[in-house]
Amino acid sequence: MKLAEFFSDSRCALSFELFPPKSEAGVDALMKSVGELNELGPDFFTCTYGAGGSTRDRTLAIAAEVRERYQIPVASHLTCVGATREQLRDYLTLARKKSIDYIVALRGDPPQGETAFKPVAGGLQYANELVAMIRAEFPEYGVLAAGYPEVHQEAQDAETDLANLVRKVDAGTDVIVTQLFYDNSDFFRFRDACDRAGIRVPIVPGLLPVLSLKQVQRIASLCKAKLPDAFVDRLQEKDEAGWQFDVGVEHAIRQTQELIEAGVPGLHFYVLNKSTAMTRILQSVNGWQR
Repeated sequence: MKLAEFFSDSRCALSFELFPPKSEAGVDALMKSVGELNELGPDFFTCTYGAGGSTRDRTLAIAAEVRERYQIPVASHLTCVGATREQLRDYLTLARKKSIDYIVALRGDPPQGETAFKPVAGGLQYANELVAMIRAEFPEYGVLAAGYPEVHQEAQDAETDLANLVRKVDAGTDVIVTQLFYDNSDFFRFRDACDRAGIRVPIVPGLLPVLSLKQVQRIASLCKAKLPDAFVDRLQEKDEAGWQFDVGVEHAIRQTQELIEAGVPGLHFYVLNKSTAMTRILQSVNGWQR
């Protein structure tokens, strides 16, 4: 199924993002979670691609297994980090052989210890270049790209960041999926700015349900996402895993409900290879059905 078709009517599309486990036991646990997540009726799954391409083989293996086992479309992440154009072509060719449906095209973060992104000789410097290459040479792929409601941490300002996004869309992006955020007003401002800039492809909010305060503080610090003070205060009321999980799920339910009522074309959840939170969230959202 063409990627854009999931967003072509009033129904809210649903996708879940996975990451490749490091062990066989982790893979077994992941597949169990995928089976439970699949019962929630997602339209497709995505699988991340490690820093510097470190999980390349596992990313494709996981995505291919999910597709084969559950007969559902899958997307592989792909970054420009540490790869020449020819290596990127090789990856895309191999992904095609493994029946990967879509590509999440990203520039990628600088390697650990470096503060600025530098392409390798013969590589690509920007995500829009990767999108353009996929569109020109591998047109069968649907292409997703990233958007940043709170502005990319390396961008000079919001205007510059938006101009970069316009270039990705003009290069052939089908769908924009946002970085995680915890205040929906940030997403609505971003969506309005995209509309003013003439962006007409679907803009899908990306949500990471909080499972623990320590975990989300670490993740948020890496991508410079803000955690609302009132939300943090609520999480800190009890230093208990169950309490923080419940508070995080409640916040995600409120976010999801408001976004659906605002007419978003889809929802993308960073599920951290778990299913329990998502089951509670979607079962608690008024009007959600598959």
